[in-house]
Amino acid sequence: MAELRETDVDADAVTQFRRWYDAAATAGVDAYDAMVVATVGADAAPSARVVLLRGVDEAGFRFYTSYDSAKGQDLAANPRAALVWHWPAMGRQVRAVGPVTRLEPAASQDYWRNRPRASRVSAWASHQSAPIADRAALERAAAAAAERYPGEDVPLPPFWGGYLVTPESIEFWQHRDDRLHDRLRYERAGAGWALRRLQS
Repeated sequence: MAELRETDVDADAVTQFRRWYDAAATAGVDAYDAMVVATVGADAAPSARVVLLRGVDEAGFRFYTSYDSAKGQDLAANPRAALVWHWPAMGRQVRAVGPVTRLEPAASQDYWRNRPRASRVSAWASHQSAPIADRAALERAAAAAAERYPGEDVPLPPFWGGYLVTPESIEFWQHRDDRLHDRLRYERAGAGWALRRLQS
C-alpha cells in the first residue's frame, strides 16, 4: 500500500511535485499533464476548466491560453488561481494555490514556436469562450486564418500567451484504505516551506 510520510518527501514543495509528476509520466498515466485551473471573476463566481501544464520550475507552474478567454478575463479581474492534478491510477492528487502573472512575451513566443501549425492557426481563428453560430462558422474562420498565414511563420497573436502560477501552498494527497488518506501541505515560509499533515 502506498504511503506518504513526512520523512520521505523533499523539503522543497516544487521538487516534491516534480517527483510525483515525473513518476506519473514514467508510469504512462493518461493525461498526466492535465490540470484543473480554477479562477474567480469580477462577479465573484468560481469557474474551473482542464488545461495542460506546460512547464514547472522553482518559479511555479505555467500554462498558455487566450487572454480574452473566460479564464483570462477572470485572471485580469482577480489574478489568483487554484490548480488540481489527479492521477487516479496512482491514487494521488495535488492541489496548489497562488497568485498569477502573465509571462514575458519572449517566453510566450518561445512556446508558440513549438506548437503545431494547426494549433497556431486555430488560436487566430477562435475568439475563445465567445459565442458562435455553429461549427461551420468556426471551421470557416480557421480556413480563413490558414489562408492568411499559409507558411510555417504564423505570428503570435497579441491576445495569446502564458501565465505563471506562483504557489503559496501545495498539498499532496495519497489514497489510503478506509478513507484514512495521507495529506501533506506545504506553505510558504520565508525563502522555504513549512510542512504539516492534515486530517483526511
